[in-house]
Amino acid sequence: MSVLSVPLVLNLDGVHLTDEQFYQLCVSNPEIPFERNSQGALIVMSPVGGGSGNRELEFGIDLGNWNRQTQLGKVFSSSTLFKLPGGGDRSPDAAWVELSRWQALTPTQRQKFPPIAPDFVMELRSRTDSLEMLQQKMQEYLDSGVRLGWLFNPQDQQVEIYRQGEAKEVRPLPTELSGELVLPGFRLVIDRFDDD
Repeated sequence: MSVLSVPLVLNLDGVHLTDEQFYQLCVSNPEIPFERNSQGALIVMSPVGGGSGNRELEFGIDLGNWNRQTQLGKVFSSSTLFKLPGGGDRSPDAAWVELSRWQALTPTQRQKFPPIAPDFVMELRSRTDSLEMLQQKMQEYLDSGVRLGWLFNPQDQQVEIYRQGEAKEVRPLPTELSGELVLPGFRLVIDRFDDD
């Protein structure tokens, strides 16, 4: 299989995959990371390089460490695909769901693609990601009920903060991010991104 340099978007005009068909497509092709946007287009995600993969994991570790101390919810990796209420099936680079909302799902719902919008998401732009596509994805998260989202943009040395009912905030780096009321007490200090 050749490596994609950018995400591939397949518009399935006239073809509608049911949730079960989409699930089976993903399960039958575990080496291909699929997403679906709220319009039903199939997105084949490209792999990330070492720098992006390292940053993604480091940010996820920070979120996981905070959650271990507070035990307020569940943390998810970029391999988790969420069936969003707005119609998309998306995999944030890191996500968090408040505990009572997670526990309200059935065991079957937890085992498949959880039909829930995370309370918090992180996305990290890699060299192959279109900023516009990621911004659309962040808006899709908000439209589905995500309360707080951070989009890290190393190419422009900034972070975009997305909040329910508010305009996007763009901050230059370095900066300190707060989990606000969604992730109480969570802080993340971001210096400038390296060029790797």
